[in-house]
Formats: sequence, C-alpha cells, structure tokens
Amino acid sequence: MSASQFQALVVQMLSASLVSMSIFFLTLIFSIPLGCAVTSLKLSRSRIISGITNIYIIIMRGTPLILQLLFFYFVPSFLFKHAINRFVSLIIAMSVNYAAYFAEIFRGGYLSIPSGLKEAAKILGFSKRQVFFSISLPITVKRVLPSFAGEVVTLVKDTALASVLGVAELFRVAQTSTSRMFSLTPLVMAGVFYFIFNALVSEFFRWTEKKLNYYNF
Repeated sequence: MSASQFQALVVQMLSASLVSMSIFFLTLIFSIPLGCAVTSLKLSRSRIISGITNIYIIIMRGTPLILQLLFFYFVPSFLFKHAINRFVSLIIAMSVNYAAYFAEIFRGGYLSIPSGLKEAAKILGFSKRQVFFSISLPITVKRVLPSFAGEVVTLVKDTALASVLGVAELFRVAQTSTSRMFSLTPLVMAGVFYFIFNALVSEFFRWTEKKLNYYNF
C-alpha cells in the first residue's frame, strides 16, 4: 500500500467514523427519553396500557436488532410504495430497540428505591416534584448506571449493523476497502476505532459513577 493510498484510506475511515458516531449519539438522544416514557407506561396502573407496553418490550428484546432494522426500512417502503431514507429508518429502528432495554433498566432502578425515603421526604414537607428530582431521580441514576453503561457500550458495537441497510458507516467502509485493496488494514483500523471509542465511553461512565458515590443506600 502506497503512502497516498494509506492517506486516502485514513480520510475515508475518519469520515465513516463520524457517521458511526452520529448513529451512536442520535440513538441515545432519542432512545433515552423514549425509554423514560415507556417506563412510565409500564408502571401505569392501567392493565391495558401496562400490558401493551409489555408486549412492545418483549418484541423489541426478543427479536434480533438486525431483523428490526430490515423491518423498519422495508415495511414502510412497501406500505407507502415509496423508499424511505436509509439513515432515518436506521435511527428509528435503533432508538425504538434501545428504548425497550433502557425502559427495563430504568424501571428496575426506580422500583429499587426504598419507599421509606419517599415517605420521609413527604413528612419533611417535600413536594412530589422535589421528591422526584432531589431523591428518586439521583438514586435511580446511581443504581442503573452500571447496567445502562453496559447497554451504551453495546450500542457502540451495534452501529456496525448499519451496514445491513447500506449506510456508509465505519464497518461497511472497512469491508469494502478490504475487498478492494486486498488488505486487512481497513478492518484493523476499524477495530482500533471501536476499541478507543468504547474505552472513552467506559471511562466516562466510571467518572460519572464516582461523582454519584455520595448516593449510597
């Protein structure tokens, strides 16, 4: 591989890395609030609402993400007789999928809070809003952080599934470059990127967990 070829490959891989990072951050931006909403619906006193929400969670967690990516791309295109944007369908599918996982993590963390803490806060004159933001939310975040971090790390690797829809993210570019150049260098570069990105994400969560150490119950 000549120096000019290597330089062109680096530029191409960096551009593809930005696409992978866009998939990662956009999925988080949409799936976290959606996961919170799903948690609220799952905790609803209405059996109908809770039941429907539970079916959604079971489907999302019980079927492969790669199948869901294909479903969200091909089914709307078939129904509306018009191809939809691959990147948009990718973000929708991944957001809906990860929201289901986050919802269960959030629900478990919220239900693990001792009811006595909430009752004590109410006795001290805290409003429902103050109880939620001052007690329930910080403790829930602290308790779900390890599980949430694990899912986020998985998300970094799952961005590679975008190649199924033909989105030119890092893994797809590495694959095509490897085939074209008959070299493993692109795959090695992609592996290094995923490793570094995951290391940064893991370090961020370790730092966040230390900051929340004062919430020990």
